[in-house]
Amino acid sequence: MGDQDEVSETGAGALTIPSLRWEEPPEGPVLVLLDQTRLPAEEVELVCTDVPALVQAIRTLAVRGAPLLGIAGAYGVALAAARGFDVEEAVEALAQARPTAVNLGYGVRRAAAAYRPAFAEGGAPAGAAAALAEARAVHAEDIEASTRMAQHGLALLGELLPGGGHRILTHCNTGALVSGGEGTALAVALAAHRSGELRRLWVDETRPLLQGARLTAYEAARTGMAYTVLSDGAAGSLFAGGEVDAVLIGADRIAADGSVANKVGSYPLAVLARYHHVPFVVVAPTSTVDLETEEGADIEVEQRPGQEVTEFSLPFVQGPGAEAGTGIPVAPLGAQAYNPAFDVTPPELVTAIVTEAGVVSPVTRDGLAEVCSTSRWSKSRSGNGMMAE
Repeated sequence: MGDQDEVSETGAGALTIPSLRWEEPPEGPVLVLLDQTRLPAEEVELVCTDVPALVQAIRTLAVRGAPLLGIAGAYGVALAAARGFDVEEAVEALAQARPTAVNLGYGVRRAAAAYRPAFAEGGAPAGAAAALAEARAVHAEDIEASTRMAQHGLALLGELLPGGGHRILTHCNTGALVSGGEGTALAVALAAHRSGELRRLWVDETRPLLQGARLTAYEAARTGMAYTVLSDGAAGSLFAGGEVDAVLIGADRIAADGSVANKVGSYPLAVLARYHHVPFVVVAPTSTVDLETEEGADIEVEQRPGQEVTEFSLPFVQGPGAEAGTGIPVAPLGAQAYNPAFDVTPPELVTAIVTEAGVVSPVTRDGLAEVCSTSRWSKSRSGNGMMAE
């Protein structure tokens, strides 16, 4: 089950709350999530005591973002094992919670692969301990990957845009809210900010769920970055006016040919960037690379409820009787909606892919395979994604 525990309203003096943490109170282990559906209005923690609650949190985007989903998936297996639930059932439920994000299945498989031999040899306590240790390893590795991606990304910006003063456009949310560390694309922007090289962060609002306006702006404000929120459709006028120096986005799955699945709206930005001769850079850990998916057309794109488009979601509404998730209709009753969660950008539109193991540019099948093989990761034999050696 999941319980909500209100912590604090956001503001200049608000405490920093991690996106995810494992706790062991007397009544049993729990996974505590910062409920991202309630940001930026308030910081609320969601306490998951079982896997169905975690699956629900994943599907409703209370916890989201490729790297963090991998971490959450691994801890979900550990939670099932520690609480005495059916681990194999938990593995199946977690892995299928969101189909496009490859990291989710990756984290689940890592923890499950650690659990099975330990359980066979030492029983339930040994299996639970092994799953938790592996989940913590996934978490720690992501923190390290985030740091390395920021370093590589900042160096790449220096090569592409010498002189600093970068005006960076980003889409969706790719910061600490999606990672054990400081994120992927937003971590690079933050590194540029800290080095005095960020002039302006352009933040796409990211319809229909406003992950840019709600979450990226929230993170940018907390870290002191100069930022401006814009409607997704306004990006073209920024390019036309020469106001964008680079586009930085994250990824939910990268196919073997370098095709990038990311939050819907990313592909149009790539087309705009190519026309206006602006670098289009993807920042993602090698665990997001799926070498068993040959090309972009093979990526399964999650289709989400049309209600997200036909209603304007209000994650938190103040006032008597107000409930989280209240929606205001913005289309006629019964209107049909097309709501893919992601789109796919072909590799020829991607200037570079920044990983913790280095930068792939130009983006080719061989280049991507090489950077994965020279990292700490090797190809998993258990399915899509990458596995730590």
